[in-house]
Amino acid sequence: MKNFGIDKMKKSAGQLLYQRAKRLIPGGTQLLSKRPEMFAPNVWPAYYSKAKGCKVWDLDHNEYIDMSIMGIGANILGYADDDVDNAVMEAIKNGSSSSLNCQEEVELADLLIELHPWAEMVRYTRSGGEACAVAIRIARAHTKRDKVLFSGYHGWSDWYLASNLGDTDALDGQLMPGLDPNGVPRGLKDTAIPFHFNDIDELKFKADGIEKEIAAIIVEPARGEDAPKDYLVLLKTFAKNIGAVLIFDEITSGFRMCAGGIHLNYGVNPDIAVFAKSIANGYAMASIIGTEKVMSSAQSTFISSTNWTERIGPAAAIATIKKYIHENVAEHIINIGDAVKKVWLTNSEKHKININVSGLPTLAAFSFLAENNQTMMTVFTIEMLKRGFLGFRQFKPSYAHSTDDVSKYQNAVDEVFFNIATKPIDELLVTPVAHTGLHRLTKE
Repeated sequence: MKNFGIDKMKKSAGQLLYQRAKRLIPGGTQLLSKRPEMFAPNVWPAYYSKAKGCKVWDLDHNEYIDMSIMGIGANILGYADDDVDNAVMEAIKNGSSSSLNCQEEVELADLLIELHPWAEMVRYTRSGGEACAVAIRIARAHTKRDKVLFSGYHGWSDWYLASNLGDTDALDGQLMPGLDPNGVPRGLKDTAIPFHFNDIDELKFKADGIEKEIAAIIVEPARGEDAPKDYLVLLKTFAKNIGAVLIFDEITSGFRMCAGGIHLNYGVNPDIAVFAKSIANGYAMASIIGTEKVMSSAQSTFISSTNWTERIGPAAAIATIKKYIHENVAEHIINIGDAVKKVWLTNSEKHKININVSGLPTLAAFSFLAENNQTMMTVFTIEMLKRGFLGFRQFKPSYAHSTDDVSKYQNAVDEVFFNIATKPIDELLVTPVAHTGLHRLTKE
C-alpha cells in the first residue's frame, strides 16, 4: 500500500502552483467543486499531469486511483477513453470549425431524439449552466412570462442567483449557504422562487396568486435519491394546468442510471430536458431537447454563439453515447456504485463508526453521524491520499472502474476507518478542515 507523506504533500508541485493560482485567478479555480479547500486544504494535489481510465497522476507523477468525483461526474466512461478520444482526433484532423456547420450536430440530434421519443427538437451549448439559461430563455419566450419556480441546483446564471436578491438564504437548501447575489441586477428580484424537492404543497403555495406569471418550473428529477414518480406526475400536471413549461435539469442525473435522462425510468416526460457532463465524457458539450411546440420559440428570441457550432463536442457526445449503449455502461456503474456503498457500510459496522450512506448507486455519498463530521471527512480524505486514492464523501463510478479497484479501495477504507475509530481525530487532522460552501479566498 502506498504511503505518501504529509510534509511532501504540503510542498507538492500542485500545492505550490495553487498558491500562485490564487494570486492570479479569483477564487483559485474555474469551478468551485474543484477547489482543493473543498477536499483537504494544503494537501489536495490540485492539478493533474495525466489522467487515464480511473487513475490520475499529479504534477509530481504520483499515481492515484480516483474513487471520488471523476471529473465532477463528467467522465462516465473513464478518463481519456480511447474510443471517444479517437472520434475527437478524427474531428480535429478534419477541421474542428469552419464557415459551414458540422454534420455531427444533426446526427447527435437524431440520436438524442431516438433516446427520448417525446422530444422533437434540439439546441446545443458547451456547458451546463448556459444550457439551463437557454432553457429558461426559451420557456420565457414561449410563455411570454417572467417568473421561474425551481428546485435544486441549476448553475451560476443571473436568473438563478436572483432568488437571493430578496431573501439571502433562499438558496441555502438548494445550492449552498452564504451566496451573495452581487452583480445580479436588482430588477430580477422575485423572478426566481425556490421550493423544496418533493413538496407539491409548497410549490402550490409559492405559486398562489402568480400562476399566470410563471414561465417555467425547473427541477432536477433526481439527484441524490430516486424521485417519487407520483411527485413528478403531480409536477407535470400542475405545470400544464398553469401553462408553465416543465424543465428537467438532467445535467447530473442524465446517463447515470440509464441511457438518456433518468426521467425515462419514471415514464414522466417534461417539455424540455437539459444535458451536459456525462453526455460527452468530459468534453465541452451540452444539449437542450424538447417538444417542437416549446423549442420552436427559440426562433422568436436570440440564442446564438460561435463556439456552439464547433465539431469536437458533438463528435465526443456521439461516440460517448454509442459506447454507453453498446457496452451497457449503466449496468456496470450501478454495480460498482453498489459495491462501494457496501464497502462504506461494512467497514463502518466493523469499526463501530456511525455513518449515513445515501444516493443513487451512481451518485453515492456518505457522511459521519457526528457533530464533527466535516473534521472526520477531512481526515478521511487525507488518509486516503496517503494510500494513493482520491477519496471523498462522494463517489461517481465510471465504466473504467473495476472490481479490482473496489477491492483495493476496500482495503484502504478498512485501514482509514480503523484509524478514525481508534485515534483522537484532532491528532489525525494535519490541515485546516475542508470547506463546505463558498469561502472567500484571499491572496497569499
